[in-house]
Amino acid sequence: MTTYDRILSPLTIGPLTLPNRVVLAPMGTEMGLEDGRSTPREAAYYGARSRGGTGLVITGINFVQSDFEPISPGLARADTDEHTAGLKGIADAIHAGGGLAGLQLTPGLGRNNQYYDAMGMEPVSSSDNPYFFDPTRICRPLETHEIDLIVQRTGEAARRAYEAGFDVIDLHGHTGYLVDQFMSSVWNRRTDRYGGSAENRARFAVECIQAIKANAPGVVVSFRISVDHLFEGGRTWEETEGIVKALEAGGLDMILCDNGSYEAMDYVFPPYYLGDDCMVSAAKAVKSAVSIPVGACGNITPESGEEILARGEADLIVIGRGLIADPDIVTKLREGRPEDIRPCIRCNQLCTGNAFFGKAIGCAVNPEVGYEAERIITQTDSPKRITVIGAGPAGLEFARVAGLKGHTVDVYDRADRVGGVLLPAATPDFKRELFRMIEWWEHQLTQIDTVTIHLGREITPGDEALDGADVIVVAAGSHPFVPQSIIGAEHAVDVLAFHEGAEIGRRVVVCGGGLSGADAALELAEEGHEVTIVEMEEEIARDMLMLNRVSLQRELDRHGVTILTQTTVTEIVPEGVLADGPTGTQMIQADTVITAFGLRPATELGEALGAQVLTVGDCVQPRKVGDAVNDAYELAFTI
Repeated sequence: MTTYDRILSPLTIGPLTLPNRVVLAPMGTEMGLEDGRSTPREAAYYGARSRGGTGLVITGINFVQSDFEPISPGLARADTDEHTAGLKGIADAIHAGGGLAGLQLTPGLGRNNQYYDAMGMEPVSSSDNPYFFDPTRICRPLETHEIDLIVQRTGEAARRAYEAGFDVIDLHGHTGYLVDQFMSSVWNRRTDRYGGSAENRARFAVECIQAIKANAPGVVVSFRISVDHLFEGGRTWEETEGIVKALEAGGLDMILCDNGSYEAMDYVFPPYYLGDDCMVSAAKAVKSAVSIPVGACGNITPESGEEILARGEADLIVIGRGLIADPDIVTKLREGRPEDIRPCIRCNQLCTGNAFFGKAIGCAVNPEVGYEAERIITQTDSPKRITVIGAGPAGLEFARVAGLKGHTVDVYDRADRVGGVLLPAATPDFKRELFRMIEWWEHQLTQIDTVTIHLGREITPGDEALDGADVIVVAAGSHPFVPQSIIGAEHAVDVLAFHEGAEIGRRVVVCGGGLSGADAALELAEEGHEVTIVEMEEEIARDMLMLNRVSLQRELDRHGVTILTQTTVTEIVPEGVLADGPTGTQMIQADTVITAFGLRPATELGEALGAQVLTVGDCVQPRKVGDAVNDAYELAFTI
């Protein structure tokens, strides 16, 4: 049994002693005001992670200057004294929770800033680089006096962080942002003191580090770095080694290591396709070259984090989305309750997905994210008897919250195990975190005395299980959908039946390239099947977040999956599929045809029971798991 002794052990860095090795990775929350000032809501979010035992809580991206780059409304800022009070609110909340507070400072995004046109500004970079969002445009290289001003602005922001009470300042140096553009030969072709050797390319970063130290005496300075950009011509370890040595020589106190860039965006927020510990190699490489503490990032669980520390590949375990999903990871480890840790399912739906569109982050499995001060479950003064029909994500989350409020809840499902549609969806190895989520719900519900699960029991109108219920909640899920225009659907296997173990031949055609169809195709290809996806739209997985699609597409290509887009299935026959595409009608040979055209809500039971019932989840409208979980929480919270 894992004891987590290493994760829970303290670590001294300069004048600071971290109570444990867990660090909240800096991630933007989009919870601030339009002018970039922090809010009590944001402070409560960070305070909850500290209260949950996290040793060092680092806030996400905070801009230090708008002299040469635009700052979009709503993005966090530390560039004026008016922002100090909000920053102090965050630091105070973190300290009140018992953790150390860190603030990430962002000198700029350079060629990766998408707001230049909206703010009437010219794109800038380290050299005359193509603008990421329009490669036909060339960025203006920053002049040396402009670099000096950015360094000055970084120091001024550090002073505000110091006055606000932060213990650590993290310099934002990864993902191909402005500091990274100076450090990387792919973007830095300067011939002045900021270009050429590794020491020169690191000079801008080092000057920022030294400006931070000069303006925030005693504060530990951290640095977030992308060790490998993971695109052709981008920086690799061979180049990064000289950079990290120059950073250490320049006074850096600790370094947080990951991989990726805008050209490999999925590594910045790694989805489930990338698996566990997907960037630990970055930390391992850096640790071999420096003597300062090194943090490892990338889909790390507490179990794998303990092993990483034991192998000496890192000194700190940096967790982002896992601490969004469960802010109490460290407390639960300390109390010997690792089974109570709510797993991150790595879907990126409401965390990264929201942030990409300028909305406050949420979480697919933790509906309290962003509402830490409001959504506090307390015992009700009027307990009710509640019958829940359906033990999928919506039914289980409703039962959990209602049970914690003190209601008596009976959950019925015709299946022999809880999980609903998540259960078959979790069969691929890359989706195993969904299994952990089902197990988490099972374990939570066994600890609530007023909740009882009844499996293998189908509820129909007039069933005695409905008698005496004060509230009836239908969470009956959905049914597979096949367009009526398609002839011969009886020759196909539904995608859920495939996940449930239906026999599948060597050659497989997957009809429908949405999330479920594409994931099924990848699972089959990984098992050695010859797979073709047929999709009527211009691209597959249109219902996916862009960065998730990047990973999916790469994995499908790597496993040789054929993708036919703008192609419509007209008939399914025993020999395969007839489809109309750009080149006309074609016959696609297959031993098995799988249909994945989507889902339709299972409305029958709710309609039969009438107006006295509440409905939630896919039986209202099939959506993603996060929508079902959040809707169920909100509904139960109001009862």
